[in-house]
Amino acid sequence: MYKINIAGTGLAFDCAPGDTIARAAIRAGIGLPYECNVGSCGTCKVELVSGEVESNWPAAPGLNERDRARGRVLGCQSRPGSDCTVKARVGDQYLTGCAPRRFEARLAGQRDLTHDIREFRFALAEPVDFLPGQYALLQLPGVEGLRAYSMSNIARDGATWHFQVRRVPGGKGGAALFDHLRVGDTVAIDGPYGLAYLRTGSERDIVCIAGGSGLAPMMSIARGMAAHPAMAARRLHFFYGGRTARDICGSDMLAELPGYGDRITWHPVISMPEADGHQWTGPTGFVHELASATLGAALREHEIYFAGPPAMAQAVQRMLFDAGVPAAQVHYDAFY
Repeated sequence: MYKINIAGTGLAFDCAPGDTIARAAIRAGIGLPYECNVGSCGTCKVELVSGEVESNWPAAPGLNERDRARGRVLGCQSRPGSDCTVKARVGDQYLTGCAPRRFEARLAGQRDLTHDIREFRFALAEPVDFLPGQYALLQLPGVEGLRAYSMSNIARDGATWHFQVRRVPGGKGGAALFDHLRVGDTVAIDGPYGLAYLRTGSERDIVCIAGGSGLAPMMSIARGMAAHPAMAARRLHFFYGGRTARDICGSDMLAELPGYGDRITWHPVISMPEADGHQWTGPTGFVHELASATLGAALREHEIYFAGPPAMAQAVQRMLFDAGVPAAQVHYDAFY
């Protein structure tokens, strides 16, 4: 174990061999800032005052040359090689009450949702809790580095974690899951993480906006809302966008929830209706456009969660900003 001190705060925590500064801090109940957890966003930058660290990804885009010149490192990628002192912002807002753990899980089942999205269901040896909307880091066989995937179910007894993953051309993580992992195989999981979790104390109705495998955390949010007694009166608008008709899925899962068709409304949309030859009679365009056209100024009265590809996420952010939605009501974990 190495001791990590946070300069000027009196706070310190232990970091196990192979763990990273940011994740060890969260495990210890110390809220260091983070988002993507895989080196891309740069939210977890800290200044190394003393000690030695090694990076899991030296070329990570979350760190630029100016950062390196100032002695900054990415907390999510930095493994200490000695006791260290770092300068970092600390805040309880980065803690959720579900401390992340490292464990192994067995692939118990899988099913195809679309031509390129598959659900993988993992069984845990012992329960690990998580909040609706959170994600985990998976160490996949033959893949260097961790891959972040969101859970699509809700914890209940914490015995199973479900992930809905889209196969991306050339993606090594997807290839490992789709082509090489078999039922009965085990993977190492680290989680839960993520700050775009369901706010059960809010009295506002909910909007979920998803594209691609962003379906997973939004489905977890919907399931969490439906299962929480204090949210029995909340309404949910669930917007899901795809390129073509064969990219659309999710209505069957929402239909299993109490209140579907009444307080839970499904809004699918596609942007390329002629591309695959499938007949489509629903709305066309982009998912952020449909959300804006459907709710307009009423968006400001909702608690809003969204997840999807970077271009979609950026368009949703711009739309919500233009609509005047307060930032405190918008929940999104940055992935790249």
